[in-house]
Amino acid sequence: MSMRHRRPRAPLIVAALCLVTTVTGCSDSGDGSPSSSTPPASASVSVSSAPSASASVSAPASASPSSSESGKGEVKVTIKDFAFHPATFEVSPGTKITVTNEDSATHTLTADDASFDTGDLAQGKSATITAPSKPGSYSYICTIHPNMKGTLTVR
Repeated sequence: MSMRHRRPRAPLIVAALCLVTTVTGCSDSGDGSPSSSTPPASASVSVSSAPSASASVSAPASASPSSSESGKGEVKVTIKDFAFHPATFEVSPGTKITVTNEDSATHTLTADDASFDTGDLAQGKSATITAPSKPGSYSYICTIHPNMKGTLTVR
């Protein structure tokens, strides 16, 4: 008497369904809107306590890690997850840079040489600084969280 052995198909079907669910689950942000790395628009607040030789940072809306100014004259930097976005970017002298804090903790964006400083930015607050007029590379940190670092290049 010859018996034919059948391979169980259930594990194969379950594995295929898991794969399909995993792949389609990665394509959406979960809230019904498409994923985007562009920070939301926000009102800017001028900081009057910033030194007169203040610096601003400019980066295109794509917020790539290293980018050149797009000619708009204003750049946006977002602070989120204890990091600057973008952390490294290039601007023209005198470019306006709006810094918005999207973290729950207070942060600053302060040049190592004190040529620009947003002052303390609480959650949801913004400040606008101006890039130095002298070309060069300007390192900056959050004075509250010195492990947060970035570089502004003025060309």
